[in-house]
Amino acid sequence: MSWHNRGVPLTSTPPAGSPGWFVAVPLKGGAGAKSRLAPVGRSGLARAMAADTLMAVVAVVGRDRTLVVTSDDEVCRLVTSLGVVTIADPGRGLDAAGRAGIEAAWARGATSVAVLLGDHPALRPAELEAALEAAARHTWAFVPDEDGDGTAMVTTTSGLPPLAFGTRSASRHEASGLVRLDLDLPGLRVDVDTVADLAAAQAIGVGTRTAAVVGRD
Repeated sequence: MSWHNRGVPLTSTPPAGSPGWFVAVPLKGGAGAKSRLAPVGRSGLARAMAADTLMAVVAVVGRDRTLVVTSDDEVCRLVTSLGVVTIADPGRGLDAAGRAGIEAAWARGATSVAVLLGDHPALRPAELEAALEAAARHTWAFVPDEDGDGTAMVTTTSGLPPLAFGTRSASRHEASGLVRLDLDLPGLRVDVDTVADLAAAQAIGVGTRTAAVVGRD
């Protein structure tokens, strides 16, 4: 099952519902990306999921406010094809990449910043917009993943929040003072790390690029 996002306008002007928001998307890329998705062919799947995620982000905040943090050549080519901004990954893990994205957004005049992982192929623009609207009420907030243990997105309206992505990150983010947003937004909350996660995303409806890759494998 897929949702048709080819018609999503790639605009540089953010809609009225998301004023001042930038979204930073760390993307590791490379041979180690999404290693737990075997035996599903992974060669193009991680990039396809990233592309579908980015298409949803661009529809909400525009190209100029979508920042991809990466140093992988293949991811850089994807980012170039989508016309969004590339920020160099400092190479010290996901939290450092997220911080680099936030700092780059502040430097570009952001008033609010979200760090969104790039493995949400079922994300709809309306879901992201709803999440940003909810997060705008808090200095620091996060949206947990579907299981409630991990983190799909972290947001800040001031300063640099303590990032702690990874296994059981939700409890760490909550303990650090981030407001937990248990929102009914399945496309945002389902991140894909395993074959079971991919099936859950497909049940919601993945973007066209992910659907095309999964259909070939």
